[in-house]
Amino acid sequence: MRVVFIGLVASMFLAASASASPTVGQLAPVFSAVDSNGATRSLAQFKGKTVVLEWTNNGCPYTRKHYESGNMQRLQQEATASGVVWLSVISSAPGKEGYVTGSEANDLTASRFAHPSAVLLDPTGVVGRAYEAQTTPHMFVIDKAGVLRYMGAIDDHPVASPASLAGARNYVREALGALAAGKPVAVASTEPYGCSVKY
Repeated sequence: MRVVFIGLVASMFLAASASASPTVGQLAPVFSAVDSNGATRSLAQFKGKTVVLEWTNNGCPYTRKHYESGNMQRLQQEATASGVVWLSVISSAPGKEGYVTGSEANDLTASRFAHPSAVLLDPTGVVGRAYEAQTTPHMFVIDKAGVLRYMGAIDDHPVASPASLAGARNYVREALGALAAGKPVAVASTEPYGCSVKY
């Protein structure tokens, strides 16, 4: 009876952990997903590295704002050049705006000169729901110990016009800079903006 009870408690704990909301200062939700080249990627494999998760949808005007201006690519390149792992996540369901196959995702990455470490395909929305990703873009920064250090908007100008990038405060760049310097992230959580994730 005691073994059964302990097993039941353990199962309940795991279920609670799996459904816990992402919280800054706590371990980031674990995940495993197939990338655009068919390789399985998990958060665990990047232990010891800072990780950025970027929810993206090529049909979203807010996403296009950052890509057509080159803003997202510059940030990706800065981050990956310093050893950060950048994972672009596509949680659009089949038949919904932004859904792509692996080869289509690769073509998209090449055509817009993007620089992610990998593109994760999440058509069932498992990863997106684990992180409660709401918008494209929705950004998350995870430190080398697997702790979530930033989540929210990419910047403080929540409009779709590329002109709004002038003078914008880039929260992701700030968070990465703080982590690299061994300092606390000044703004650790903001309200994300963009198109809704098409689960």
